[in-house]
Amino acid sequence: MTTSLPAPPVSAPPVSAPPVSAPPVSGGTDLNPSAAQLLAFTPDWPMLALLVLSAGAYFWAFARARRTEGGRARWPGWKVALFSLGLGLWYVATQTGTRAYTGQSMALYMGRLMVLAEVVPPLLVLGLPRGITLSRQSPLGRVLGLLLDPWVALAVWTAVIIFWNIPAGFNASVVSNTAAPLLPTLYLLSSLLVWGVVLRPLPTVQAAGVGNRGGFGLLAALPMMAVAAVWLYSREVLYTPYVNALCLWNLTPLQNQQISGWIMMIAGLPAMALAFVQLMMWLLALADGEGNQTSKPG
Repeated sequence: MTTSLPAPPVSAPPVSAPPVSAPPVSGGTDLNPSAAQLLAFTPDWPMLALLVLSAGAYFWAFARARRTEGGRARWPGWKVALFSLGLGLWYVATQTGTRAYTGQSMALYMGRLMVLAEVVPPLLVLGLPRGITLSRQSPLGRVLGLLLDPWVALAVWTAVIIFWNIPAGFNASVVSNTAAPLLPTLYLLSSLLVWGVVLRPLPTVQAAGVGNRGGFGLLAALPMMAVAAVWLYSREVLYTPYVNALCLWNLTPLQNQQISGWIMMIAGLPAMALAFVQLMMWLLALADGEGNQTSKPG
């Protein structure tokens, strides 16, 4: 009688750990960037120089004004806070890692541009001191009077919005090393002219009343709203660099374009609301003036 030996135990095959998927990349660019990557210091040196010079000039003048009681009254702390907030947002929009993702996210690019056009300029203008006296006949007064003329500011702003958002201009701003830093600068400077007209920080140079400024604000909002509507309702991607682009956060190029339209439209609403308020103030003042005249005894 033979005894059979027990069969050796069969070892189970080793269980391999599921592969860890690497984050999607496009041309070496992480398509799911973290907040740290988006906010990392990525300098645009010409814009940084302009930012530093603006901050230095402002705080130097503020320090001088604080030496007198009248200067402190004209330049309260809340104005400095607004100007500082504007500088901070200017820095975030132009000196951080968001600049590196222009080719992968039209929406992120447009968000940066709208911060420069619709958020930073009013904060900077509101941060200026009260009662700035500037002779209209001085060289600086003449230059500022020309630049802050409503029709000049409207023409410059419209040219920037229309030209740089047609395919030829916008494509160049995305792929050209020369045009890429130029567009944010143009948005910032042309919008400073627009908000300078609307908020009127230099009354001795600017003659436009509240009604004219309200009408100007509505006209200035039209180019942006028109471009935003085209992006929202277009059935195809309009800009060549984004046609086949791999976009951030798994968005398609068309979704990016439509989100950009919403960003531009929503960013323009506060300025349009302010323009309506200014027009209503003008109409109420006009009606009150006519009522006072008709109520006088003949």
